[in-house]
Amino acid sequence: MKVSRAMIGVAALVLVGLLVVNNGDDEPQQKATPAGGDTSDLLVRDDSPRLSEGGEVVFVEFLDFECEGCLSLYPVIEDLREEYGDRVTFVVRHMPMHNNSVNAALAAEAAAEQGEFEAMYQRLFDTAEEWGHQETSQRKAFDKYAQDLGLDMDKYTAAYDDPATLERIEQSQKDGQTLGVTGTPTFFLDGQKLEPQSVTDLEEAFDAALQD
Repeated sequence: MKVSRAMIGVAALVLVGLLVVNNGDDEPQQKATPAGGDTSDLLVRDDSPRLSEGGEVVFVEFLDFECEGCLSLYPVIEDLREEYGDRVTFVVRHMPMHNNSVNAALAAEAAAEQGEFEAMYQRLFDTAEEWGHQETSQRKAFDKYAQDLGLDMDKYTAAYDDPATLERIEQSQKDGQTLGVTGTPTFFLDGQKLEPQSVTDLEEAFDAALQD
């Protein structure tokens, strides 16, 4: 998906406010700050969904599919994937905090069982304004997305209802809490927590990591 510069400009403004609020900093740092100690096992587990396997540089996003900030920055992340996806591995970690966030994460993980995590990830964000912030369960909507993607619905339903799928999501939450993640989206690049103030900061962090 090619993102317009206008969209990126709007998202950049959102980025400033959201990351300040979510990380609780009055004056956000401009450089990446170490997460502290060896956090590689907590940041990325063997079963963590990958949007790309571009290389040894690893970008991790703790996200909530129902989070307004994650939705606003979704086109920015897509643009970064287009630019760096062949050189950077993009990893998603779940941090659900809203009414249907867990159900959305379950849908994505169930799709991942059939190799379609990326497709469901995109569908959930592309349709977030339809299902987000509803008081009732949106599982039927997610089931419809799975059908639209051509998934085997028996396998999808089995994976969605499998307690092990929920356990993976809960483990992701626990890992995030241990790492000090207090809001979404929260980014890590090669083990360092990023506190960018603009999209340019993100791009510069990627470029620096690739030069090391």
